[in-house]
Amino acid sequence: MANPLIRNLDLLNISQHLYKSDLAFAQKMDAEDPLAHYKDDFYFPKNENGEDLIYLCGNSLGLQSRHAEEITLEILDQWKNLGVKGHFNGKRPWVPFHLSLKESMANVVGAKPEEVTLMNTLSVNLHLMLTSFYRPSGKRTKILIEQDVFPSDRYAVESHIEWHGLNIDDNLIFIPRDQHSDTVKESKIKEIINEQGEEIALIMIGGVNYYTGQFFNLLQITKWGHEKGCIVGFDLAHAAGNVPLALHNSGVDFAVWCTYKYLNAGPGSIAGAFVHEKHHTDQGIPKLKGWWGHNPEIRFAMRDDFDPAPGVESWQISCQPILSLAPVKASLDMFEKAGMKALRNKSVLLTGYLAYLLNELKNDAIEIITPNLQSARGCQLSILLKKGDKRIHDQLVERGIVADWRNPNVIRIAPTPLYNGYEDVWRFVDHLSNVLE
Repeated sequence: MANPLIRNLDLLNISQHLYKSDLAFAQKMDAEDPLAHYKDDFYFPKNENGEDLIYLCGNSLGLQSRHAEEITLEILDQWKNLGVKGHFNGKRPWVPFHLSLKESMANVVGAKPEEVTLMNTLSVNLHLMLTSFYRPSGKRTKILIEQDVFPSDRYAVESHIEWHGLNIDDNLIFIPRDQHSDTVKESKIKEIINEQGEEIALIMIGGVNYYTGQFFNLLQITKWGHEKGCIVGFDLAHAAGNVPLALHNSGVDFAVWCTYKYLNAGPGSIAGAFVHEKHHTDQGIPKLKGWWGHNPEIRFAMRDDFDPAPGVESWQISCQPILSLAPVKASLDMFEKAGMKALRNKSVLLTGYLAYLLNELKNDAIEIITPNLQSARGCQLSILLKKGDKRIHDQLVERGIVADWRNPNVIRIAPTPLYNGYEDVWRFVDHLSNVLE
């Protein structure tokens, strides 16, 4: 009989009493997991004895897949044998290469293919979007961000406020954390928008907060912002490939994300960008122009005047780095086969199991600061060390756990559904328990 935890999982809240804390339960869940075979497609770091480490750090850098290696070597071979002819010849011609990824990338973020592209890196794309969509005018000059936003996002919005000759202190609004937790109450976001919305030019929030793992309601925030006339954008670095997204239907104006975390495309790999179709024909939107944003039908005619490409393609500047796109192709192929719904279902179960085991420790030295509600988090749980310091993390590393430390006192754990299993989670908690003791 199929496991009731796996069969027909559509709910975002799992009864904790269905979990069990023994290793046999974890192994049984892995044996019945329909996605378990994907683990064999990835390379795991090993210890000095050649044994796989327990890798729970996909929220920082995803693992390399065997398929990524294959496609990258294929592209290298095409370059070796065809040289410049590889732009238009060979199994995967380079000029249209990124176009073949648009549909599968759109499926991951819930968009139309013409609304997404792969270009540059994350912070560069954010700067490009801010150039287009942060246009302070009159009393509408402010930007609303999280208090604990990822530093690069804050640096970017600050630089654009200064670029327009404005004062940061007067024009940057922070959404405060709740005084009783490290997360943000969405009611506070609504309150700020209602009170100051007519002075806010742009709302720019991380879809999933990098520190706490909190997954925000993008649809609701976008609705609140648009009701007050604000532009709304999101940094989805910790959301793309992790949580269900519906950028088009949510009406989000723009979004940016990287591909090296949950999308497993390699360190510093090419990033993604989304611009809602409602902005595609607006000729008044300022853009930084480059030849790859030019109309592809006449791009190589080398015309003097700029003729923008259709859709989000007009935001492109430089030609695509094909060696960086190859692992993205490999990753998106796997996401297409597995399906975001199945991945999300497993993620809910796996992260719920991690939360269950941590709570079963009943140890007041730790506290989960990620929201309890499964619809308000992805696969990352952030564990606050109320007693102890980074030496706890270091001891976990010595025991073969690859986790992520964030100052001043948080360990981030991300059991990713493509290559992590229930036994990985069980063994991590077992090691943590021993270290805490």
